[in-house]
Amino acid sequence: MKLINNSILLGVLFISGICNSQNTKTAQASLKNSFKGDFYIGTALNVSQIEEKDAKADALIRKEFNAITAENIMKSMFVHPSKDKYDFAMTEKFVAYGEKNKMFIHGHTLIWHSQLARWMSEIKDSTEMKAFMKDHITTIVSKFKGRINSWDVVNEALNEDGTYRKSVFLNTLGESYLADAFKLAAQADPKVDLYYNDYNICEPKKREGAIKLVKYIKANGGKIDGVGIQGHWRLDSPSLEEIEKSILAYSELGVKVAFTELDITVLPNPWDLQGADVNQSFEGSAKMNPYPKTLPDSIQNKLAERYASIFKLFLKHKDKISRVTFWGVHDGQSWLNDWPIKGRTNYPLLFDTNLKPKKAYNSVMQLKELENNKIGKKKVFKN
Repeated sequence: MKLINNSILLGVLFISGICNSQNTKTAQASLKNSFKGDFYIGTALNVSQIEEKDAKADALIRKEFNAITAENIMKSMFVHPSKDKYDFAMTEKFVAYGEKNKMFIHGHTLIWHSQLARWMSEIKDSTEMKAFMKDHITTIVSKFKGRINSWDVVNEALNEDGTYRKSVFLNTLGESYLADAFKLAAQADPKVDLYYNDYNICEPKKREGAIKLVKYIKANGGKIDGVGIQGHWRLDSPSLEEIEKSILAYSELGVKVAFTELDITVLPNPWDLQGADVNQSFEGSAKMNPYPKTLPDSIQNKLAERYASIFKLFLKHKDKISRVTFWGVHDGQSWLNDWPIKGRTNYPLLFDTNLKPKKAYNSVMQLKELENNKIGKKKVFKN
C-alpha cells in the first residue's frame, strides 16, 4: 500500500511539475521575466522612445525590459550646453518614463572625453577644470538624487593598451580626476551605485588597465560600486574565455559587473577595426555592406548561437552580474548602421526593424527555459 501511495504521489508531483512549468513558461514570455532574479535586462532609449512616439515600440520596451539607459540625451553636450546653462528637459522625461514603468534607471554619463560641449573641451587650467567637474557632477547627480539608481561616472578613460587616454581631463588634472569624479558623485548621492564604463575591457591589456584604474580610485578614497563592460562585440570575438576572465577579475575587486552596451555586429570590420570609439569613420564599399536587404539564415544562426553562448556564461556568473543592457531596442535603431561606415545595414540586436523577435531572441529565451525545466525536474524527483 505504501508503494502505491508513493507512486501516486510521484505521479501527482510529476503532473504538478509539468503544470508549473507551463505556468512559468507563460509568465516568462519576456526577457525581463525570464531573467528575473538573475540580473536586470535593459535597453538604451532614444528621444522618440523616451517621448513614447511609437506605441508599438513602447509596448515592446515595457514588455521586455526592466532597466533603461539614455542613449544620448544625458551626455554633457546636451545637459550642460554652456557654462551657466543646464538643460534637463529630456532627462526629466527619461527618468519619469522609468519611474512610471517601475524600471531600474541608469545615468549615462558624467565624465567622458567625447560628446562634450565645445566650451568644456577648451578648458586648459586645472583650477577651472576642478571647478567645472565639481559643478557639473554635483548639479546633475543632486538633481536626480534618489531617482537614478546608478551612474556611469567616468566613461572610456583608457587606451587599448590599458594606459590613460589623453583627454582634456587627464591633460589638466592628471589621473587624480578619476578618484575626484567618484568622490563628487558619492557626495552628491551617497546611495547611488557608481560605475566605471568602457569598451574592450575584456581584452587582456585593457583589462589590466581597468583593474589598475579601479584599484587607484579605491586607494584614493573614491567610492566605486561596479565596472560596466561595453559589449560591442563580434560573432567570433572576444572569446568566451576572455569574457569569463573579465567577470572574475572585476568581481574579485569587490565590485559589481554590468554588461552595459550589448550588441553583436554581423558585418566585417574595416582593417580589423576593434573597439567602439565613436570618433572613427571609414569610407565604405559593397564588400563592407554584404547584407543590405536581409540577413541570410546562416548568419542568423551564427548570431543566435553567439547570443546563447554569451547568456549561458552570464547565467553561470549571475551572482556577480547586476545588469545586462542592450544598446538599442531593435536593429533599425542601432548606431552600428552608421558606424564605422555610414549607410550600412547591421543586425546586432534581438529584435529586427519591424520589432519582431529574431532567432537570437529565441535562443536566449530557450536557454533560460531549459534552465527552468532542469530546476523543475530536480524538484519533482527530489520529492
